[in-house]
Amino acid sequence: MYNHCIILSSAYSIGRRIALHYTNLTELEMKNIIDSIMNKCGKDISLSTHYIMTNENSWESVVSFDKFFLDVKLIENVEDFISLILKDRELNGIDVAKYIISKCPCTHLKLEKLTYFCYAEYLCKNNERLFNDIIYAYRLGPVINSVYKKYRKKIFEKAEDNKKIYEDKEKLSAIKSRIVASHHGLNKLVSIEETLKKYGNLSASELVNLTHRTNTPWYLSDEGKENNKIITDNIIKEYHKYETIS
Repeated sequence: MYNHCIILSSAYSIGRRIALHYTNLTELEMKNIIDSIMNKCGKDISLSTHYIMTNENSWESVVSFDKFFLDVKLIENVEDFISLILKDRELNGIDVAKYIISKCPCTHLKLEKLTYFCYAEYLCKNNERLFNDIIYAYRLGPVINSVYKKYRKKIFEKAEDNKKIYEDKEKLSAIKSRIVASHHGLNKLVSIEETLKKYGNLSASELVNLTHRTNTPWYLSDEGKENNKIITDNIIKEYHKYETIS
């Protein structure tokens, strides 16, 4: 008989659960592997351990024994396993934009503004970036590069139309889980929710009016007269107070 030791997590970047698989490890060896993963990825990552006995030492015997592992992607080594988890620890603008769309009816213009405000609010409260995208000053305000590329040709005729994209509860759960899985994910989710409560009921034009005030980050980035002018974190931290509603 073989004692299978399985470490399970989720990789949202590939949309699947992932696993490390060992046979006949001691408890100390298993603990050392888990400690290594957590030391590199963070203590708050989602890991589970499973122990199964079969007559063979193969992964196929595990799947045959328990269909719970049927759709799990087996990762060959701990370095690749860690790499996939670390990839999920960093958010990008698309992750936040998808969550906003699932919670708040908005046109493309409003989506850009809300994603920016989520970033600015989190940055100013925590001195930490919400996501890793560059933010530019365009004519109609701050623009997140990845969000612009994905949604610029999907300008909804009605703000409510975007809600149809995420009616599937499983998709909604996956979007939320993606944020929670990131570094300081629960804090980020709370901050995004607070920002949507604060700004979500404003129209796109009202949000543009906020970002276009004198001494706002957009205004100081050459007043948005040049596309591709970067709005830096330092400018946001110092001048975001001029574009808030309270």
